[in-house]
Amino acid sequence: MEGTSGPVALVTGGGIRVGRAIALGLAEDGYNLVVNYRTSAAGAAEVAEAAGDLGRRVHTVRADLSREDDAVRLASAANEQFGRLDLLVNSAASFVAGDLLEVAVEEWDAVMAVNLRAPFLMVRETAELLRAAHGSIVNIVDLSALQPWTSHPVHSVAKAGLLHLTRVMARRLAPEVRVNAIAPGAVLLPAHYSEADAERVRDRVPLGRIGTPGDVVEAVRFLARAEYVTGEVIVVDGGVRLGGVGGG
Repeated sequence: MEGTSGPVALVTGGGIRVGRAIALGLAEDGYNLVVNYRTSAAGAAEVAEAAGDLGRRVHTVRADLSREDDAVRLASAANEQFGRLDLLVNSAASFVAGDLLEVAVEEWDAVMAVNLRAPFLMVRETAELLRAAHGSIVNIVDLSALQPWTSHPVHSVAKAGLLHLTRVMARRLAPEVRVNAIAPGAVLLPAHYSEADAERVRDRVPLGRIGTPGDVVEAVRFLARAEYVTGEVIVVDGGVRLGGVGGG
């Protein structure tokens, strides 16, 4: 075990998309990093290089979080590499579409394993380190945790479960560890979206723009330092949940 004087964050799914932005944002804020990836080795290496250029120590870990032994091994990395953990961000997720009545049991179990069971395992395995640091946990859900997405039924149920698990964790780990969630809206559109698709998304946003991963990073930063906030969810959607755009 190596000790370190700077704060340490562990980010699951930290090599791509929103997880990557969170990892880089935390490096900018002075955090040393444990960056998890499953298939995005190149992305994780880029994060490590960029964070290293900022003077941060970074340890990347390939782990399939649908496997308990991989999750346990990842959770151990912070202790083995740094001897501490100040912030855990559960960002890794599986985003699978389908019809509820056609979902196979194997598909259901696979999504639940990554989206719900893995965050539980990560918290269970890092709780003592987080307690010692009086650290915090941020679980990344999305609007499907708050709305019934029939196009992604298993994902939606898993994220709703993670949101409630956030509250259970907050009660169980208080007062030493705070646990909160972030529910992003459209902050990173699918690569196959056309400009017309993007315009349709933009038209639904009261604030008049599609979000960015940086908007989520700002919410993570707030929750990491908000010492009197626990068991809460911050919705980062530009007001989409308010309903139709316009007055009346």
